Amino acid sequence: MPDRALQPVDRQLPTDEARDLISLVRDIAQNEIAPKAAEEEEAGHFPREIFTLLSRSGLLGLPYDSEYGGGDQPYEVYLQVIEELAAARLTVGLGLSVHTLASYGLATYGTKEQQVEHLPAMLGGGLLGAYALSEPASGSDAASLRTRAVRDGDDWVITGTKAWITHGGIADFYTVMARTGGEGPRGITAFLVPGDAEGLTAAPPEKKMGLKGSPTAQIHLDGVRVPDSRRLGEEGQGFSIALSALDSGRLGIAACAIGLAQAALNEAVAYATERKQFGRPIADFQGLRFMLADMATQIEAGRTMYLAAARLRDAGLPFARQAAMAKLFCTDTAMKVTTDAVQVLGGYGYTADFPVERYMREAKVLQIVEGTNQIQRMVIARHVVGPETR
Repeated sequence: MPDRALQPVDRQLPTDEARDLISLVRDIAQNEIAPKAAEEEEAGHFPREIFTLLSRSGLLGLPYDSEYGGGDQPYEVYLQVIEELAAARLTVGLGLSVHTLASYGLATYGTKEQQVEHLPAMLGGGLLGAYALSEPASGSDAASLRTRAVRDGDDWVITGTKAWITHGGIADFYTVMARTGGEGPRGITAFLVPGDAEGLTAAPPEKKMGLKGSPTAQIHLDGVRVPDSRRLGEEGQGFSIALSALDSGRLGIAACAIGLAQAALNEAVAYATERKQFGRPIADFQGLRFMLADMATQIEAGRTMYLAAARLRDAGLPFARQAAMAKLFCTDTAMKVTTDAVQVLGGYGYTADFPVERYMREAKVLQIVEGTNQIQRMVIARHVVGPETR
């Protein structure tokens, strides 16, 4: 059965340009993404052609400078684009968020020369990016990464393995964090590594519970040589770049979560108003009506939360605490709402004939990626009560 995820959400958008942009995104979502979503996810097909279309439509560089092919859009608008795409298919919404995350280091910390050389192709030239921080033995403890970059004349030689890389094996470029100095966060530097670099290979994609259309794989760097002109920021600045990117990236995950939850609510409401038991629609029964009301309330609260954080970011104000809160709340909401949607549909919700079981499986990963929700609680607590005592 086709997804009913695309019932439009009433949005308060800051400009006519933003309203036109959302209209374009909804058209692409309705006509190009949603019709194939269930079939392609089941087959594990990554829709590269959709990302080519998004690039041609100016949607892969929305929050970045138009001088380099970006869209000059505030995060308040960009995140709502992600939500719309995620409601149609999470693989696409998440893919856009990851591409934006991968582009962040160059767009924010790159030199003018680096940006002129590389950003136009990354933002509007059809390239697709990946962000390579995690490793097999360093996930939440990212500062303990072991991948090493050694200086060799005007080049760096990078050796190591990165893990849990979205778009691993298909990305055209990777923003790679590697150790150039001593232990700890101050010994890490960021590099822009081409996807076709000699010595860079990818393992077979992980076999996942959900989000099967989005490849997640280890990448191996076996003496990958990159020029110093592809170093992003200063030596030793890489971990700061990584964390700064994640503050913004967590808002993208929050928007993905709300899009997915909205899709699940739409399915649940449609089913509840059509399904009859005891001679009337099950939506007439108070217990179920209250469940749907709670789902809608949680979604609206999450949307308000991520937009409030986005507006702080757009105003140039600190937003790391609010980003962690939004990621935590929105992804927990997605898990709760998708689980409740399965319950509303009963036995049918547990079958692949309806998309809510897929939504529930997909929601789980959002509580894990870009900092588990336990890490988000640690971040929030540090803002509230200060750092831990040793």
